[in-house]
Amino acid sequence: MCTRAEWEADRDTAARRPPSLDDTGFVHLSTVRQVHLPANRLYAGRMDLVLLWLDPGRLDAPLRWEPGVPGDPASMRFPHLYGPLPVAAVTAVTDYRPGPDGSFGTPEPPGPA
Repeated sequence: MCTRAEWEADRDTAARRPPSLDDTGFVHLSTVRQVHLPANRLYAGRMDLVLLWLDPGRLDAPLRWEPGVPGDPASMRFPHLYGPLPVAAVTAVTDYRPGPDGSFGTPEPPGPA
């Protein structure tokens, strides 16, 4: 998940390097059933978000499932990519819009290309 402007700036590069890669050492990822959680926590009401749908087989950095709350082993586990996100791993990009109340729900995966 990122803004449309961020994706447009990165899509013609080899890889996305979101600020979290420098700040925490990894790229935050989510499953389709998780993405609404960070979207609502960080971006409630935003109309400029897109979802980047990935092929995990095209990732060339370690992918680890780790607690969303550091230090809490009971916390929901999220995928963290320990390196840049290759643009070649992005199989689809879809708009991610909140509902009328400004909150995000579980998105529908894109259909076959």
